[in-house]
Amino acid sequence: MFTWLIKRVNKTLAANLDESAHYIGVLDIAGFEIFDSNSFEQLWINFVNEKLQQFFNHHMFVLEQEEYEREGIQWQFIDFGLDLQSCIDLIEK
Repeated sequence: MFTWLIKRVNKTLAANLDESAHYIGVLDIAGFEIFDSNSFEQLWINFVNEKLQQFFNHHMFVLEQEEYEREGIQWQFIDFGLDLQSCIDLIEK
């Protein structure tokens, strides 16, 4: 069903265009998967999920609020949670 849905959306969006050049990708990040025993593979799955979440948070929240400051927009600063960049850096080293 999922494959059919993606093909249908892609076909609709690619009307009159080369269908092989345009597509929609869907990424589902549900958060950490926790098992009684985690494997090395699970470490990398969680690591990549964390990198993607960090990228999203930084671009959608941190940079957006910095732009508000540059443009002189008044707003109430919002702390969007724990910044885990140091954990990402530790694993990447």
